[in-house]
Amino acid sequence: MIIVGEKINTSRKSVEDAVRNRDAAFIAGLAREQAEAGAHYIDVNAGTFLEEELDCLCWLTETVQKEVALPLCLDSPNAEALSEAMKVHKGEPLVNSISLEEDRLRLLLPVITRQPCSVVALCMARTAMPITTEERVEVGSELVTKLTSEGFPREKIYVDPLIHPVSVNTNMGIAALGAIRRIMDDFPGVNTICGLSNISFGLPERRLTNRNFLALCIGYGLSAVILDPTDRQLMATLLTVQMLLGRDEYCADFIDAYQSGRISA
Repeated sequence: MIIVGEKINTSRKSVEDAVRNRDAAFIAGLAREQAEAGAHYIDVNAGTFLEEELDCLCWLTETVQKEVALPLCLDSPNAEALSEAMKVHKGEPLVNSISLEEDRLRLLLPVITRQPCSVVALCMARTAMPITTEERVEVGSELVTKLTSEGFPREKIYVDPLIHPVSVNTNMGIAALGAIRRIMDDFPGVNTICGLSNISFGLPERRLTNRNFLALCIGYGLSAVILDPTDRQLMATLLTVQMLLGRDEYCADFIDAYQSGRISA
Protein backbone atom coordinates (compact mmCIF):
# COMPACT_ATOMS: atom_id res chain seq x y z
CA MET A 1 0.00 0.00 0.00
CA ILE A 2 1.44 3.34 -1.08
CA ILE A 3 0.86 6.04 1.54
CA VAL A 4 0.68 9.74 0.67
CA GLY A 5 0.94 12.01 3.71
CA GLU A 6 -1.77 14.66 3.52
CA LYS A 7 -0.82 17.19 6.20
CA ILE A 8 1.03 19.88 4.21
CA ASN A 9 -2.02 21.56 2.72
CA THR A 10 -2.72 25.27 3.04
CA SER A 11 -6.41 24.59 3.61
CA ARG A 12 -5.16 23.98 7.17
CA LYS A 13 -4.75 27.36 8.88
CA SER A 14 -1.46 26.48 10.57
CA VAL A 15 0.08 25.40 7.26
CA GLU A 16 -1.24 28.47 5.43
CA ASP A 17 0.34 30.71 8.07
CA ALA A 18 3.63 28.81 7.86
CA VAL A 19 3.77 29.14 4.08
CA ARG A 20 2.87 32.84 4.21
CA ASN A 21 5.62 33.46 6.76
CA ARG A 22 8.06 31.05 5.07
CA ASP A 23 8.37 29.11 8.32
CA ALA A 24 10.60 26.36 6.99
CA ALA A 25 11.04 24.72 10.41
CA PHE A 26 7.29 24.16 10.82
CA ILE A 27 6.90 22.65 7.33
CA ALA A 28 10.01 20.51 7.78
CA GLY A 29 8.58 19.18 11.03
CA LEU A 30 5.34 18.13 9.34
CA ALA A 31 7.28 16.43 6.56
CA ARG A 32 9.59 14.63 8.98
CA GLU A 33 6.83 13.27 11.22
CA GLN A 34 4.91 11.91 8.23
CA ALA A 35 8.03 10.29 6.78
CA GLU A 36 8.83 8.70 10.14
CA ALA A 37 5.23 7.43 10.39
CA GLY A 38 5.55 5.52 7.11
CA ALA A 39 4.61 7.86 4.25
CA HIS A 40 6.02 7.03 0.82
CA TYR A 41 5.10 10.42 -0.66
CA ILE A 42 4.53 13.78 1.01
CA ASP A 43 1.64 15.78 -0.44
CA VAL A 44 2.24 19.52 -0.90
CA ASN A 45 -0.69 21.80 -1.69
CA ALA A 46 -0.65 25.62 -1.77
CA GLY A 47 -4.02 26.07 -3.45
CA THR A 48 -5.38 28.74 -1.11
CA PHE A 49 -2.77 31.24 -2.30
CA LEU A 50 -4.24 31.58 -5.82
CA GLU A 51 -2.00 34.18 -7.56
CA GLU A 52 0.98 33.22 -5.37
CA GLU A 53 0.50 29.46 -5.77
CA LEU A 54 3.44 29.00 -8.14
CA ASP A 55 5.98 30.54 -5.77
CA CYS A 56 4.46 28.85 -2.72
CA LEU A 57 4.37 25.39 -4.30
CA CYS A 58 7.98 25.66 -5.42
CA TRP A 59 9.02 26.84 -1.94
CA LEU A 60 7.17 23.92 -0.34
CA THR A 61 8.77 21.47 -2.75
CA GLU A 62 12.28 22.63 -1.97
CA THR A 63 11.65 22.98 1.78
CA VAL A 64 10.20 19.49 2.20
CA GLN A 65 12.86 17.77 0.11
CA LYS A 66 15.61 19.45 2.09
CA GLU A 67 14.20 17.68 5.15
CA VAL A 68 13.15 14.24 3.85
CA ALA A 69 14.50 12.00 1.11
CA LEU A 70 11.06 11.21 -0.32
CA PRO A 71 9.29 12.07 -3.56
CA LEU A 72 6.37 14.49 -3.31
CA CYS A 73 2.78 14.48 -4.45
CA LEU A 74 2.49 17.86 -6.19
CA ASP A 75 -1.14 18.73 -5.59
CA SER A 76 -2.58 21.44 -7.84
CA PRO A 77 -4.83 21.95 -10.87
CA ASN A 78 -2.57 24.84 -11.95
CA ALA A 79 -0.47 23.69 -14.92
CA GLU A 80 2.06 26.52 -14.61
CA ALA A 81 2.58 25.94 -10.88
CA LEU A 82 3.01 22.20 -11.43
CA SER A 83 5.44 22.74 -14.28
CA GLU A 84 7.68 24.98 -12.17
CA ALA A 85 7.46 22.74 -9.09
CA MET A 86 8.47 19.73 -11.19
CA LYS A 87 11.61 21.60 -12.27
CA VAL A 88 12.83 21.93 -8.67
CA HIS A 89 11.60 18.51 -7.52
CA LYS A 90 14.25 15.83 -6.92
CA GLY A 91 13.33 12.52 -8.51
CA GLU A 92 9.95 11.55 -9.95
CA PRO A 93 6.93 13.24 -8.36
CA LEU A 94 3.34 12.08 -8.24
CA VAL A 95 1.26 14.79 -9.95
CA ASN A 96 -2.22 15.29 -8.53
CA SER A 97 -4.13 15.55 -10.80
CA ILE A 98 -5.50 15.29 -14.32
CA SER A 99 -9.12 14.67 -15.34
CA LEU A 100 -11.36 14.65 -18.40
CA GLU A 101 -12.27 18.30 -17.83
CA GLU A 102 -11.31 19.87 -21.15
CA ASP A 103 -9.11 22.72 -19.95
CA ARG A 104 -7.30 20.66 -17.33
CA LEU A 105 -6.62 17.83 -19.77
CA ARG A 106 -5.35 20.21 -22.47
CA LEU A 107 -3.07 22.18 -20.14
CA LEU A 108 -1.72 19.34 -18.01
CA LEU A 109 -0.95 16.69 -20.63
CA PRO A 110 2.11 18.58 -21.93
CA VAL A 111 3.32 19.09 -18.35
CA ILE A 112 3.12 15.47 -17.23
CA THR A 113 4.59 14.08 -20.46
CA ARG A 114 7.55 16.47 -20.45
CA GLN A 115 9.51 14.65 -17.74
CA PRO A 116 9.17 11.38 -15.80
CA CYS A 117 6.41 11.34 -13.19
CA SER A 118 3.40 9.42 -11.98
CA VAL A 119 -0.06 10.94 -12.20
CA VAL A 120 -3.36 10.87 -10.33
CA ALA A 121 -6.26 10.55 -12.77
CA LEU A 122 -9.48 11.87 -11.25
CA CYS A 123 -12.72 10.25 -12.38
CA MET A 124 -14.05 13.72 -13.13
CA ALA A 125 -16.17 13.96 -16.25
CA ARG A 126 -16.32 16.85 -18.69
CA THR A 127 -19.78 17.96 -17.66
CA ALA A 128 -20.83 16.34 -14.38
CA MET A 129 -19.52 14.63 -11.26
CA PRO A 130 -19.80 10.84 -11.58
CA ILE A 131 -22.20 9.33 -9.04
CA THR A 132 -22.50 5.62 -9.79
CA THR A 133 -19.84 2.92 -10.07
CA GLU A 134 -20.50 2.68 -13.80
CA GLU A 135 -19.97 6.42 -14.35
CA ARG A 136 -16.70 6.34 -12.43
CA VAL A 137 -15.43 3.31 -14.36
CA GLU A 138 -16.35 4.90 -17.69
CA VAL A 139 -14.36 8.04 -16.91
CA GLY A 140 -11.47 6.12 -15.39
CA SER A 141 -11.27 3.84 -18.43
CA GLU A 142 -11.14 6.81 -20.79
CA LEU A 143 -8.39 8.42 -18.75
CA VAL A 144 -6.29 5.25 -18.67
CA THR A 145 -6.68 4.85 -22.43
CA LYS A 146 -5.74 8.49 -23.03
CA LEU A 147 -2.69 8.41 -20.77
CA THR A 148 -1.35 5.11 -22.11
CA SER A 149 -1.75 6.44 -25.66
CA GLU A 150 0.51 9.32 -24.59
CA GLY A 151 3.17 6.83 -23.49
CA PHE A 152 2.34 6.62 -19.78
CA PRO A 153 3.07 3.18 -18.29
CA ARG A 154 0.09 1.72 -16.47
CA GLU A 155 2.02 1.41 -13.21
CA LYS A 156 2.49 5.20 -13.11
CA ILE A 157 -1.27 5.89 -13.37
CA TYR A 158 -3.24 6.28 -10.13
CA VAL A 159 -6.98 6.38 -10.79
CA ASP A 160 -8.97 8.25 -8.14
CA PRO A 161 -12.65 7.16 -8.17
CA LEU A 162 -13.58 10.28 -6.15
CA ILE A 163 -14.79 9.74 -2.61
CA HIS A 164 -17.95 11.67 -1.71
CA PRO A 165 -19.38 11.96 1.82
CA VAL A 166 -21.80 9.25 2.86
CA SER A 167 -23.51 11.94 4.95
CA VAL A 168 -24.82 13.36 1.66
CA ASN A 169 -25.65 10.05 -0.02
CA THR A 170 -25.23 6.71 1.72
CA ASN A 171 -24.57 4.99 -1.62
CA MET A 172 -21.34 6.94 -2.18
CA GLY A 173 -19.18 4.46 -0.30
CA ILE A 174 -20.26 1.36 -2.17
CA ALA A 175 -20.16 3.21 -5.51
CA ALA A 176 -16.51 4.12 -4.96
CA LEU A 177 -15.63 0.63 -3.75
CA GLY A 178 -17.19 -0.91 -6.84
CA ALA A 179 -15.18 1.43 -9.05
CA ILE A 180 -11.94 0.50 -7.29
CA ARG A 181 -12.55 -3.20 -7.90
CA ARG A 182 -13.60 -2.76 -11.53
CA ILE A 183 -10.66 -0.52 -12.45
CA MET A 184 -8.14 -2.85 -10.81
CA ASP A 185 -9.69 -5.86 -12.58
CA ASP A 186 -10.05 -4.19 -15.99
CA PHE A 187 -6.60 -2.58 -16.11
CA PRO A 188 -3.93 -4.83 -14.57
CA GLY A 189 -0.95 -2.77 -13.48
CA VAL A 190 -2.92 0.43 -12.93
CA ASN A 191 -3.11 1.80 -9.38
CA THR A 192 -6.12 3.20 -7.57
CA ILE A 193 -5.88 5.97 -4.99
CA CYS A 194 -8.29 8.01 -2.87
CA GLY A 195 -8.44 10.90 -0.45
CA LEU A 196 -9.72 8.87 2.49
CA SER A 197 -11.15 11.52 4.81
CA ASN A 198 -13.72 12.79 2.28
CA ILE A 199 -15.91 9.80 3.13
CA SER A 200 -16.62 11.03 6.68
CA PHE A 201 -17.26 14.73 6.04
CA GLY A 202 -20.20 15.97 8.10
CA LEU A 203 -20.25 13.00 10.48
CA PRO A 204 -19.33 12.70 14.17
CA GLU A 205 -16.34 10.57 15.16
CA ARG A 206 -14.86 10.93 11.68
CA ARG A 207 -11.82 8.80 12.46
CA LEU A 208 -14.02 5.78 13.12
CA THR A 209 -15.62 6.06 9.67
CA ASN A 210 -12.23 6.66 8.04
CA ARG A 211 -10.68 3.55 9.61
CA ASN A 212 -13.49 1.25 8.59
CA PHE A 213 -13.73 2.63 5.07
CA LEU A 214 -9.97 2.21 4.64
CA ALA A 215 -10.30 -1.47 5.56
CA LEU A 216 -13.03 -1.91 2.94
CA CYS A 217 -11.01 -0.05 0.29
CA ILE A 218 -8.00 -2.29 0.84
CA GLY A 219 -10.22 -5.35 0.58
CA TYR A 220 -11.60 -4.08 -2.74
CA GLY A 221 -8.08 -3.64 -4.13
CA LEU A 222 -7.04 -0.04 -3.39
CA SER A 223 -3.29 0.30 -3.89
CA ALA A 224 -2.57 3.85 -2.66
CA VAL A 225 -4.19 6.25 -0.20
CA ILE A 226 -3.92 9.89 0.83
CA LEU A 227 -4.23 10.09 4.61
CA ASP A 228 -2.65 11.23 7.88
CA PRO A 229 0.09 8.66 8.56
CA THR A 230 0.62 10.05 12.06
CA ASP A 231 -2.81 8.70 13.07
CA ARG A 232 -1.56 5.52 14.77
CA GLN A 233 -4.96 3.83 14.91
CA LEU A 234 -5.56 4.48 11.22
CA MET A 235 -2.16 3.06 10.35
CA ALA A 236 -2.85 0.07 12.59
CA THR A 237 -5.97 -0.65 10.55
CA LEU A 238 -4.02 -0.38 7.31
CA LEU A 239 -1.22 -2.68 8.41
CA THR A 240 -3.54 -5.20 10.05
CA VAL A 241 -5.74 -5.53 6.97
CA GLN A 242 -2.71 -5.85 4.70
CA MET A 243 -1.42 -8.63 6.96
CA LEU A 244 -4.75 -10.48 7.08
CA LEU A 245 -5.03 -10.35 3.28
CA GLY A 246 -1.65 -12.03 2.91
CA ARG A 247 0.18 -8.91 1.74
CA ASP A 248 2.70 -8.77 4.60
CA GLU A 249 5.13 -11.68 4.44
CA TYR A 250 5.84 -13.13 7.89
CA CYS A 251 3.78 -10.21 9.32
CA ALA A 252 7.03 -8.23 9.17
CA ASP A 253 5.57 -4.78 8.50
CA PHE A 254 2.98 -5.14 11.25
CA ILE A 255 5.51 -6.36 13.81
CA ASP A 256 8.03 -3.67 12.89
CA ALA A 257 5.40 -0.93 13.23
CA TYR A 258 4.33 -2.31 16.62
CA GLN A 259 7.86 -2.56 17.95
CA SER A 260 8.71 0.97 16.81
CA GLY A 261 5.52 2.40 18.37
CA ARG A 262 4.07 3.59 15.04
CA ILE A 263 0.69 1.89 15.59
CA SER A 264 -1.72 1.45 18.46
CA ALA A 265 -5.09 -0.16 19.10
